Amino acid sequence: MRIYISADLEGVSGVVATDHTSTEGSDYGRARRLMTAEVDAAARAALDAGAEEVVVNDGHGGMRNLLIEELSPEVRLMTGTPKILGQMEGIDCSEGFDGCIFIGYHARAGTHGVLNHTISGAVVSRVRLNGRELGETGLNAALAGKFSVPLVLVSGDSNVCEQAREIVPEVVTVAVKEAAGRYAALCQSPVRARSLIASGVTEALEKMQRGEIRPYEVKGPVEVVLATVDTAMADLAELLPGSRRVDELSVAYEGKDACEAYRALRAMIYLGSCSRR
Repeated sequence: MRIYISADLEGVSGVVATDHTSTEGSDYGRARRLMTAEVDAAARAALDAGAEEVVVNDGHGGMRNLLIEELSPEVRLMTGTPKILGQMEGIDCSEGFDGCIFIGYHARAGTHGVLNHTISGAVVSRVRLNGRELGETGLNAALAGKFSVPLVLVSGDSNVCEQAREIVPEVVTVAVKEAAGRYAALCQSPVRARSLIASGVTEALEKMQRGEIRPYEVKGPVEVVLATVDTAMADLAELLPGSRRVDELSVAYEGKDACEAYRALRAMIYLGSCSRR
């Protein structure tokens, strides 16, 4: 059994502010240790459940947050940026994975939840995939589904857990905090959060092995529509060959599958971000 873990920071218990999530923040060092501990709790539980290999991908910001020296020695860590598939780099490996786990995830842009956004809060207003609005959870689940990998567990605040169940009803969710606003939450203690994650992973892998969780597959062709924060960003996103302008703020791209659409989306976001330079 091979398990893939994609890790973000905003959904970790105790994390509620940009001082936690920015490398220049006064509380960043503490937040990255909390993130590392939650990821390691998930990895250890997967190993205890019989996983022969656990690959972790650091998916927050510059993607160099996880402290490799504090992870279980059996874990392999994908770290650094840029990566072609971003938070899901390596999911397309030839050996394949039996299931994927999202730790520290957050609600999509424009919805209630701690530090809610989709990929880039500075650029993205919303994203639609074949007409369905999705955040990082849905987009990454669709990318995993392209490679026949089911999303088996999501941890974060209660809002992202609800959004995950809308996409994959059978997925196991672990709410380590409840949003009181975008920058406030009622949090589980770190010890309790890790215990809940470990128990959730055990349950999720049992469900996976019984065949109760299927991959989230979006059939091709797949159209992705990026709605930007301002028109200058859309102007630049439209530079991507094959894209088309939908309206003043939105640019669309049709890919043959979820992977091509995902890569196009990331390219459009990067192009859009250049308007602020």
